[in-house]
Amino acid sequence: MAKATLPQKDKKAISDMLVGILSDAVILYTKTRKFHWNVSGPSFMELHKLFEDQYGQLETAIDEIAEKINKMGFNTPGTMAEFLQFGSLKEAPGKYPDQIAMIRELQDDHEKVIATLRAAIKSSDEQHNDALTADFLTDLARQHETISWTLRRYQKQ
Repeated sequence: MAKATLPQKDKKAISDMLVGILSDAVILYTKTRKFHWNVSGPSFMELHKLFEDQYGQLETAIDEIAEKINKMGFNTPGTMAEFLQFGSLKEAPGKYPDQIAMIRELQDDHEKVIATLRAAIKSSDEQHNDALTADFLTDLARQHETISWTLRRYQKQ
C-alpha cells in the first residue's frame, strides 16, 4: 500500500521548486501589468485587454501556487525582494518597450517558465514520486503554453 504522505525531504524539495515557480509567476504578472498600463499604438485597446486577461490568469495561478507551498507545510514568500531572489525572470526598470518588443518579451518569459515547469514536472514525478504536484504543474504549463502561443501569433507577419 502506498504512503498517503510524502517524506519531509521530498516536500521540502518540491516546496523549493514551487517557490521558484511562484517567484517567476509574480515577476511575469508584474511585467504583464506594467505592459498593460503602458501599451500604446495602433493595437492599444486589443493589447490592453489581452494583457489584462493574461495577468488575470497569472493572478489566479499565483494564489494556487502559494497555497500549494502551504499544503506542503512551508511558508510562502511574499515580498518582491524574495521573488527577485528566488525567480529566474528579470525585470527591466525604467524601460518601456514598443508593442512588438512587449509581446516578444512576454512570450520569451512564458517560454522560460514552460521550460522550468517541464523540468519541475519531471522532478516531481520521477524523483519525488508526487504525481499530484506533477499534475498541478502540467496544468500551469498548459496555461503558459496557450499564452505563449497567443503572443507568438501577434509576431507573425
